[in-house]
Amino acid sequence: MESTIRERLANLHRRIEAAAHRAGRDPAAVQLIVVTKTRPIDRIREVLACGPYPLGENRIQEALEKIPQLPPDTVWHLIGHLQRNKAKPAVRHFALIHSLDSERLPEALQRVAEAEARTVETLLEVNVSGEESKFGLRPAEVEPLLATIARSFDRIRVKGLMTMAPYVPDPQTVRPVFRGLRELRDRLVSQGFDLPHLSMGMTHDFEVAVEEGATMVRIGTAVFEG
Repeated sequence: MESTIRERLANLHRRIEAAAHRAGRDPAAVQLIVVTKTRPIDRIREVLACGPYPLGENRIQEALEKIPQLPPDTVWHLIGHLQRNKAKPAVRHFALIHSLDSERLPEALQRVAEAEARTVETLLEVNVSGEESKFGLRPAEVEPLLATIARSFDRIRVKGLMTMAPYVPDPQTVRPVFRGLRELRDRLVSQGFDLPHLSMGMTHDFEVAVEEGATMVRIGTAVFEG
């Protein structure tokens, strides 16, 4: 018998809690972002009936179609690649942009934020694994960009770092990717940057990510399927 979304969410919380305890962490420090990419509105409403989960979307256009159909207090996170020409809807509709991944994107976000009288909260996406197919800054590029944003872009608040690990059958294999992001964050914090969040881990590897310090996990398949 197929489990319900409510049952799957409860199971995910149990697994997050167990992973946090294994690492000596407080499970309450880990937020579940429900990834709603390609999911129909009625199924997303089932998620929100279980609690005020933040919803993660990969594509601006898909999010813009869904936003009017859901409660106005729904919290949206942009977890996919952001093109500069989509900066305006990103600033208007998303509480957190996980994917600031270039030196030119802050300029576009700053312009829109000034025009909209808003402050943009974002994470820097880091390509820890070095995969050619993935977006993200190289680890060595993170500190200079943080310094530039702090100095020149007063409407942007960087709240942490994000990464995507390679998809592999054994999630233990990608533990060094998550550990690398946490260690990078810790070095930056020691230099005075305030970076409370690490967005890392998806359906197949979130437990390892939690053990390595994730404060946000981005999960879709394990919520909607099974």
